[in-house]
Amino acid sequence: MRKIMTAALLAFGMLQAAQAADAVHVQRPVPFNEDADVPGAVKRECKLDEQLSDFVAQYAREKGVTVDFAPQVTATSPGQSLVMEITDVVSEGNAFLGHHKSVTVKGKLYRDGKLAGSFKGRRNSMGGAFGGFKGSCSVLGRSVKALGEDIAGWLATPREDALLGDLE
Repeated sequence: MRKIMTAALLAFGMLQAAQAADAVHVQRPVPFNEDADVPGAVKRECKLDEQLSDFVAQYAREKGVTVDFAPQVTATSPGQSLVMEITDVVSEGNAFLGHHKSVTVKGKLYRDGKLAGSFKGRRNSMGGAFGGFKGSCSVLGRSVKALGEDIAGWLATPREDALLGDLE
């Protein structure tokens, strides 16, 4: 019995090591492009940069892709690295006049320093059902959540120059 338990634990450890080696490293928080015109209040209050990486990891897990967070990810990082940045955030309107919000993200997947795929994605939102009762961060969060699901789907079958979300 002890040998069986030892063998099972060893197999489990090897499986975990294999999964860690296959994991996609994602920066958390996802940086904003230095040229992006993002309202200061959105950067300070909405936490889109953290939500994006969290939603990518959540939906990737559902598709059988393991995501590990790192404080910084580059093209030369070992293993699989998803280098992403938020390139644009539009936050116009409000609950009374109607929302017009969008978030745009671009990213590149590298495997041991070699480009394995790239994407650009955008999601627009006018607030959805009961949008008049939602704040700007809530509506932008809907866009980031949808982008997280789009990016996770792309991670399952990456390709170059993919257009995701409302850019399809």
